[in-house]
Amino acid sequence: MSEPIGVIVLAAGQGRRFREVAGAGKDKLLADCTGRDGAVHSVIEQVLVNLPASLEKRVLVTTVDRPQVSRMAKAYGCEIVLVESTGLGDSIAAGVTACSQLGGWLIVLGDMPFILPSSIERVVAGIADDSVCVPVHEGQYGHPVGFGRTFGSGLMALMGDHGAKPLFAQARVVEMAVDDPGVLWDVDVPEALVFK
Repeated sequence: MSEPIGVIVLAAGQGRRFREVAGAGKDKLLADCTGRDGAVHSVIEQVLVNLPASLEKRVLVTTVDRPQVSRMAKAYGCEIVLVESTGLGDSIAAGVTACSQLGGWLIVLGDMPFILPSSIERVVAGIADDSVCVPVHEGQYGHPVGFGRTFGSGLMALMGDHGAKPLFAQARVVEMAVDDPGVLWDVDVPEALVFK
């Protein structure tokens, strides 16, 4: 693929389940977690650390009430896109719209800090203009998900809390087998901050 791939990091969700357990003032993206390399970072920083250096176009989608997340993302070379909605579809649409000229997009969830960089690189390598590339671990689809340029208009048309899964129905889906349980591991509750 000649055109570069953009990374869209989704960091607008409010993490209700996490707050129910940890307390209303606790932001899961700022919670400390120990990465698979043993280093302690906040959840969002761990996600950013794991992004391969080759992915230079980076957009982080978040809300105005997360200035610490925005500052962290800027330190890792991200352009910040602020949204009012916390809906997944709205966030994807805003992120892709911010870099719509690219050859494809890698959609990364901001609460998945344990994905190996090698898994991310494999997904990126599998992106083609007319395909969706998804990591598969033990038969389950995981994240991040890569979309070729053909899906730009579909991604930008997403709304509300509905993600991009409906686009799979009209896609050539490239399943990238990875030996990485991190592609399935999101931090929905405080216990998930420790990778097992």
